[in-house]
Amino acid sequence: MWKRIHSNRDPRDTLYSEIRKEFGAYFSIAGDAGQRLIGAYPKFFFGCMIVLMGASLILSFTVFHHPEKSKITVVKKVNPVEDGFNQIMQATGNIRETMKLKKVVDSLTAKKQLSAEDSTLLDSALDRLSKIHQTLK
Repeated sequence: MWKRIHSNRDPRDTLYSEIRKEFGAYFSIAGDAGQRLIGAYPKFFFGCMIVLMGASLILSFTVFHHPEKSKITVVKKVNPVEDGFNQIMQATGNIRETMKLKKVVDSLTAKKQLSAEDSTLLDSALDRLSKIHQTLK
Protein backbone atom coordinates (compact mmCIF):
# COMPACT_ATOMS: atom_id res chain seq x y z
CA MET A 1 0.00 0.00 0.00
CA TRP A 2 2.37 2.74 1.20
CA LYS A 3 6.02 2.32 0.42
CA ARG A 4 8.08 2.69 3.55
CA ILE A 5 10.98 5.11 3.27
CA HIS A 6 14.09 4.21 5.22
CA SER A 7 16.33 7.02 6.36
CA ASN A 8 19.96 6.49 7.32
CA ARG A 9 20.47 9.88 8.96
CA ASP A 10 22.49 10.37 12.11
CA PRO A 11 20.11 10.59 15.12
CA ARG A 12 22.26 13.35 16.63
CA ASP A 13 21.43 15.65 13.70
CA THR A 14 18.48 17.81 14.64
CA LEU A 15 16.84 20.79 13.00
CA TYR A 16 18.49 23.15 15.49
CA SER A 17 21.97 21.71 14.90
CA GLU A 18 21.57 21.94 11.12
CA ILE A 19 20.34 25.56 11.28
CA ARG A 20 23.17 26.44 13.64
CA LYS A 21 25.65 24.78 11.30
CA GLU A 22 24.29 26.70 8.30
CA PHE A 23 23.53 30.13 9.79
CA GLY A 24 25.61 30.12 13.00
CA ALA A 25 28.04 32.75 11.74
CA TYR A 26 25.21 35.22 11.03
CA PHE A 27 23.62 34.62 14.43
CA SER A 28 26.92 35.19 16.21
CA ILE A 29 27.51 38.45 14.27
CA ALA A 30 24.00 39.68 15.17
CA GLY A 31 24.46 38.64 18.81
CA ASP A 32 27.81 40.44 19.08
CA ALA A 33 26.35 43.59 17.50
CA GLY A 34 23.41 43.48 19.93
CA GLN A 35 25.71 43.08 22.93
CA ARG A 36 27.89 46.01 21.82
CA LEU A 37 24.80 48.20 21.29
CA ILE A 38 23.31 47.32 24.70
CA GLY A 39 26.74 47.76 26.33
CA ALA A 40 27.09 51.21 24.76
CA TYR A 41 23.64 52.47 25.88
CA PRO A 42 22.53 50.43 28.91
CA LYS A 43 20.44 53.18 30.56
CA PHE A 44 18.51 53.85 27.36
CA PHE A 45 17.57 50.17 26.93
CA PHE A 46 16.71 49.83 30.63
CA GLY A 47 14.42 52.89 30.35
CA CYS A 48 12.81 51.44 27.20
CA MET A 49 12.20 48.17 29.01
CA ILE A 50 10.53 49.96 31.95
CA VAL A 51 8.37 52.11 29.62
CA LEU A 52 7.24 49.03 27.65
CA MET A 53 6.38 47.15 30.85
CA GLY A 54 4.36 50.14 32.10
CA ALA A 55 2.55 50.44 28.76
CA SER A 56 1.79 46.73 28.88
CA LEU A 57 0.39 47.08 32.40
CA ILE A 58 -1.82 50.02 31.44
CA LEU A 59 -3.07 48.38 28.24
CA SER A 60 -3.81 45.09 29.95
CA PHE A 61 -6.21 46.76 32.40
CA THR A 62 -7.84 49.16 29.92
CA VAL A 63 -7.87 48.21 26.25
CA PHE A 64 -7.36 44.47 26.50
CA HIS A 65 -9.56 43.98 29.57
CA HIS A 66 -12.63 41.92 28.72
CA PRO A 67 -15.14 42.00 31.58
CA GLU A 68 -17.12 38.84 32.08
CA LYS A 69 -20.55 39.13 30.61
CA SER A 70 -23.26 38.24 33.07
CA LYS A 71 -25.27 35.25 32.03
CA ILE A 72 -28.90 35.96 31.37
CA THR A 73 -31.11 33.42 33.02
CA VAL A 74 -34.12 32.51 30.96
CA VAL A 75 -37.15 31.58 32.99
CA LYS A 76 -39.29 29.00 31.25
CA LYS A 77 -42.92 28.80 32.04
CA VAL A 78 -43.30 25.34 33.44
CA ASN A 79 -46.64 23.70 33.84
CA PRO A 80 -46.02 20.81 36.27
CA VAL A 81 -49.26 19.05 35.34
CA GLU A 82 -48.46 19.06 31.63
CA ASP A 83 -44.84 18.09 32.27
CA GLY A 84 -45.88 15.18 34.49
CA PHE A 85 -48.45 14.04 31.94
CA ASN A 86 -45.80 14.13 29.19
CA GLN A 87 -43.50 11.99 31.33
CA ILE A 88 -46.28 9.48 31.94
CA MET A 89 -47.03 9.29 28.20
CA GLN A 90 -43.36 8.80 27.38
CA ALA A 91 -43.01 6.07 30.00
CA THR A 92 -46.13 4.34 28.65
CA GLY A 93 -44.73 4.47 25.12
CA ASN A 94 -41.41 3.05 26.30
CA ILE A 95 -43.19 0.19 28.11
CA ARG A 96 -45.28 -0.67 25.03
CA GLU A 97 -42.21 -0.64 22.79
CA THR A 98 -40.30 -2.76 25.30
CA MET A 99 -43.10 -5.33 25.34
CA LYS A 100 -43.18 -5.48 21.51
CA LEU A 101 -39.41 -5.85 21.33
CA LYS A 102 -39.51 -8.57 24.01
CA LYS A 103 -42.00 -10.55 21.92
CA VAL A 104 -39.76 -10.21 18.87
CA VAL A 105 -36.68 -11.31 20.81
CA ASP A 106 -38.55 -14.26 22.37
CA SER A 107 -39.83 -15.44 18.99
CA LEU A 108 -36.37 -15.19 17.42
CA THR A 109 -34.61 -16.96 20.28
CA ALA A 110 -37.12 -19.82 20.08
CA LYS A 111 -35.93 -20.63 16.54
CA LYS A 112 -33.29 -23.33 16.11
CA GLN A 113 -31.58 -21.69 13.12
CA LEU A 114 -31.47 -17.93 12.48
CA SER A 115 -31.23 -16.46 9.00
CA ALA A 116 -29.25 -13.31 8.22
CA GLU A 117 -32.47 -11.27 8.33
CA ASP A 118 -33.38 -12.75 11.71
CA SER A 119 -29.93 -11.95 13.09
CA THR A 120 -30.18 -8.37 11.92
CA LEU A 121 -33.66 -8.01 13.40
CA LEU A 122 -32.50 -9.49 16.72
CA ASP A 123 -29.48 -7.21 16.82
CA SER A 124 -31.54 -4.08 16.12
CA ALA A 125 -34.15 -5.09 18.71
CA LEU A 126 -31.52 -5.60 21.38
CA ASP A 127 -29.90 -2.27 20.51
CA ARG A 128 -33.24 -0.50 20.80
CA LEU A 129 -33.90 -2.18 24.16
CA SER A 130 -30.55 -1.00 25.47
CA LYS A 131 -31.30 2.57 24.30
CA ILE A 132 -34.68 2.50 26.06
CA HIS A 133 -32.96 1.20 29.20
CA GLN A 134 -30.43 4.04 29.04
CA THR A 135 -33.20 6.66 28.81
CA LEU A 136 -34.85 5.25 31.91
CA LYS A 137 -31.75 5.77 34.04
